[in-house]
Amino acid sequence: MIRYNTILSLACGRVKALTAVALPTVTWALTGCGGGSPRQRAVTVAPGTPAKATAGSWVSANGGPANRRSTGGPIDSATVSRLEPVWTLPLEAKSTYGAYAASPVVLGGVVYSQDLDSNVEAISLQSGRVLWVKHYSSQDDGPNGVTVAGGRVFGATSTAAFALSQRTGKQLWSVPLVRNANEGIDMAPGYRDGVVYVSTVPGNTTRFYAGDGVGILWALDAATGRRLWHFDTVPEDLWAPQHVAINSGGGVWYPPAFDEQGSMYIGVGNPGPFPGTSKYPWGSSRPGPDLYTDSLVKLDAATGRLQWYYQLTPHDLYDWDLQDSPILLRAGDRRTVIVAGKAGVVLSFETQTGRLLWRRSVGLHNGHDLDSLYAMRGEYSKIHFPATVYPGKLGGVETPMASDGSALFVPVNNYPVEWISQAEGSEPTGGDGEMVALDAATGAVRWIHKFPSELYGSATAVNDLVFTTSFEGVLYALAAGTGKVVWQTQLPARSNSGVTVVGNTLLAAAGVSAGASQRPELTAYRLAGGSTGG
Repeated sequence: MIRYNTILSLACGRVKALTAVALPTVTWALTGCGGGSPRQRAVTVAPGTPAKATAGSWVSANGGPANRRSTGGPIDSATVSRLEPVWTLPLEAKSTYGAYAASPVVLGGVVYSQDLDSNVEAISLQSGRVLWVKHYSSQDDGPNGVTVAGGRVFGATSTAAFALSQRTGKQLWSVPLVRNANEGIDMAPGYRDGVVYVSTVPGNTTRFYAGDGVGILWALDAATGRRLWHFDTVPEDLWAPQHVAINSGGGVWYPPAFDEQGSMYIGVGNPGPFPGTSKYPWGSSRPGPDLYTDSLVKLDAATGRLQWYYQLTPHDLYDWDLQDSPILLRAGDRRTVIVAGKAGVVLSFETQTGRLLWRRSVGLHNGHDLDSLYAMRGEYSKIHFPATVYPGKLGGVETPMASDGSALFVPVNNYPVEWISQAEGSEPTGGDGEMVALDAATGAVRWIHKFPSELYGSATAVNDLVFTTSFEGVLYALAAGTGKVVWQTQLPARSNSGVTVVGNTLLAAAGVSAGASQRPELTAYRLAGGSTGG
């Protein structure tokens, strides 16, 4: 999976600088406490008396163990126009790929946030005041983020998983997981029943798919960090022992889903090199389907035992991870798991048997969906190359979907890549995006709303609305029933982060600056005036 390196290389030349949000300001100089040596922090607060934040929680990257990114509360189509910014907090990370890419989590009136330097902050939801900071200064590609459970904040740097005290930010344990300089960690952890789940991926801010980089999912004891078990998303010999120095792949980018029967579901990344090398074209250094890349995998959460899997793209040539967090839903009398990824395909399965229920292609496809199968069979004459390929490395379903139980909301990028050689791909000066609403039971398309830029901000379902952010830095609210834009506002910079909503408050991060006029910030919006409900 390749994400922010390409985005940022295009950022300054692609569009005119955006106009920053103008807020009359009152500046609070704050010093964080606990968790190391915090720097001074400045919170920008809207004038007047901000409405009181109402109760709510969002305790993991996607809101909960089913990954539905869905909530209720007082924000809906009748009230959304009353959302106003109440505080902003600067995003100061200096990662190669921007400042921020996570979805903040919230519990007990406190926001827990991780930037792309792996630093973690606890922030008052009401005021934006920083309560504590834990500095790591470990550059990360994202998406990263934290999970809160049992009085602890779980996360990872680019090399190690960690647990912090929820109250003070003090580090309680840290466990290195990467095996070599070609691996990293980019996910927000999963958590279930006293166990934390963190995976490596085949790369970091220095190199990606450089050879002998593998994705291993680790189960760690939440109290001590002790390693309980691991699941190899790719084999130790990387499908060909003589090519371990060339091949790489696998890994988990987003948190697993957990069902009530003790199982977990992961979406796995792609194999490398892709499409191949000059000496070993079309992935011939990694013959066969390259299990378990580009697969949905069901495991016993207590033991890591494989229960079933489905591989969407055997012998992937085009970086088409099946990386997004699976979503668990009940469709009629069926328990289902739904997954999507960069191949631009959404799939639904019965959780018990793994039987495919429906499959739906979304976004632009232009005739390359079967190239990987042709290459695996040696039918190279059927592959047209060099060629423009949709979806590209940043296309398809790049970030997590959401569901209100009836519909599935799928953020799609129509962003191609021009493959010039076996190792070189040239990308365009921009793409566009779509939000696609599917019937969760059948996969039928309910509506499609098109956007002028890519959607790297996931989807978040709130009552009769769907929120997302575009790469151009616009925060949108769409009507869940029709896809019509009912509210939008400009963020202070570009965005590649998911929206978090708790009670009457919405948190949106703009973590990618396109020039001096833009300022990366985390902004809290809150319903102004009238009843704010519970």
